[in-house]
Amino acid sequence: QLLQRLSQATGCERVVDVGAGQGHLSRFLAFGLGLSVTAVEGDGRLAGTARRFDRELLRELEKTGAPRNGGPPRRRRPPPPLARRGPRHVAGRLDPGATWGEFLLPADPPGPDPVARNPLWGPGGAEGGERVLVTGLHACGDLSPALLRHFARSPAVAAVASVACCHMKLSTTPRPLGALPGYPLSSWVAALPGHQLSYRAREAACHALEEYAGRLGEESACLRAHCYRAVLETLIRAADPGKKRPGVQTVKKAHALSFPQYARLGLPRVGLDPAAVPLDSDAVGAMLEQQHKVVAFFSLALLLAPVVETLILLDRLLYLRERGGCRGGGEGAAGLPVPTLPLPAGFHCALVPLFDPRFSPRNLVLVAARSPLGAALSGLDEDEDAGAAEPPGEGQS
Repeated sequence: QLLQRLSQATGCERVVDVGAGQGHLSRFLAFGLGLSVTAVEGDGRLAGTARRFDRELLRELEKTGAPRNGGPPRRRRPPPPLARRGPRHVAGRLDPGATWGEFLLPADPPGPDPVARNPLWGPGGAEGGERVLVTGLHACGDLSPALLRHFARSPAVAAVASVACCHMKLSTTPRPLGALPGYPLSSWVAALPGHQLSYRAREAACHALEEYAGRLGEESACLRAHCYRAVLETLIRAADPGKKRPGVQTVKKAHALSFPQYARLGLPRVGLDPAAVPLDSDAVGAMLEQQHKVVAFFSLALLLAPVVETLILLDRLLYLRERGGCRGGGEGAAGLPVPTLPLPAGFHCALVPLFDPRFSPRNLVLVAARSPLGAALSGLDEDEDAGAAEPPGEGQS
């Protein structure tokens, strides 16, 4: 609904969906809303899967006599709502440091198709000369900041809608010479003493606070998994002190397992032999008895998670205000003077709580446009405030 309103408000019918994955959002925008969609995915295999899903959907539509790509129906029956053209899938990665005319890098891993043309390159800006909307649904780590950077520097992009996730994967300062960090983006936040965010803080900001509160209220057995993970990491560090932050993938239904069963599944994932690690010792039993302390610690960390996520998202909003009001300046703290309040009038931008956080914990959408957002945001949710849209100031484009 938000993208449809943005399309109507900006007059853009072309959408570039970055980090499209298997193309679920792209299919809805193309088949359901009739928009012209280019789906960009950095994993060539996922782009291939998305094309297969498109073909399967088109076959189902043909069975009902629905028109394909605007063609006449094969049977005499009213076409269903999904009688639309499909998205165009592009396998390529977003280059956060490139100019808007050099939008894509080759996919990794590559797909079977040749490298596609840049969907933001053509006469007048975008391919075909039209302006486009850019969106990224749960764009991971540095991908979300890259979308905002391209919007700020790309006249072909009329508006952007970004839902971020995986904040722990954000790159931070210091960075190699010429490399742009994912956090902070704004000069204002970069100049704040103590603005740095640790990996642990950024990781905590990704958890589902509402879901965890429900588990606490129900005293759910799922809480046991946190203690299991803490004990397992202790054993891993004891066996290999070099593994300070072991990337143990989630063990499904861990709460239904005994700890030895859980550990035998988790240890091989970090290259350790379960037979060489004591799993039934008195020390392990003593640690497992401290589950209540682990839950209390995790709960305290989650209380701060919304603060961390708010800082990350407001930093991005401030970046858009700086860039829109100070065109032609450089990137980052070295390129722009640190603004004083009130901030310069920049792009029109808003943070919109679009989803139910119990359904999607990363429910805040950062929307930015070169024209006022009032028409796009009004009425999104009649029961609650649609978002924290900032009033336009003088000099906004």
